[in-house]
Amino acid sequence: MSEQQIKVMVVDDHPMWRDAVARDLSEAGFDVVATAGDGDQAVRRARATTPDVLVLDLNLPGMPGVQVCKELVGAGSGLRVLVLSASGEHADVLEAVKSGATGYLLKSASTEELLDAVRRTAVGDPVFTPGLAGLVLGEYRRLAAEPAPASGTDEPNAPRLTDRETEVLRLVAKGLSYKQIAERLVISHRTVQNHVQNTLGKLQLHNRVELVRYAIERGLDDE
Repeated sequence: MSEQQIKVMVVDDHPMWRDAVARDLSEAGFDVVATAGDGDQAVRRARATTPDVLVLDLNLPGMPGVQVCKELVGAGSGLRVLVLSASGEHADVLEAVKSGATGYLLKSASTEELLDAVRRTAVGDPVFTPGLAGLVLGEYRRLAAEPAPASGTDEPNAPRLTDRETEVLRLVAKGLSYKQIAERLVISHRTVQNHVQNTLGKLQLHNRVELVRYAIERGLDDE
């Protein structure tokens, strides 16, 4: 997916920051389809313009950023959210990810880091400011250690993954990007994406973060 094909929306309550981010993205070739200054406006405009990536601040008037995530990300939604926040607080990061954000970048990031993060978010790669990826993975390990609900997927009618889908899932759980997985398995980036989408569909999961949790729960990241 080239920059010209990636539709982006920028949500931040500070007009100068919002305009600067939107300008940087436009100048890099991204299609900035909308901007918004509060949560309610963000939900309305995102539904009207259907961006591929929402660059979202968490601290918004009205509806907070995590609620915007919950409203817009879910079954049937192709939207991916990249949080761009001044806060590196662990609780904020985890809440954003659990609400459906694909990535989390601090506002101290450079313009190049932001552009790269938007490109990667658009294809489903989780993007985190250094240090935060380990935090998120650690939290999902903790969750995975908790007792599983009775209706686990170990039932006889559990969805069956192919050997290749299981292999891709294992590498996703280890934190590899789609590009790294493609190189490791000597297949195309598009094929990796297709395997991940098929796996999400079979397991009735909504995003890659949920997929990582599923894999860790089954110990696939340790194999």
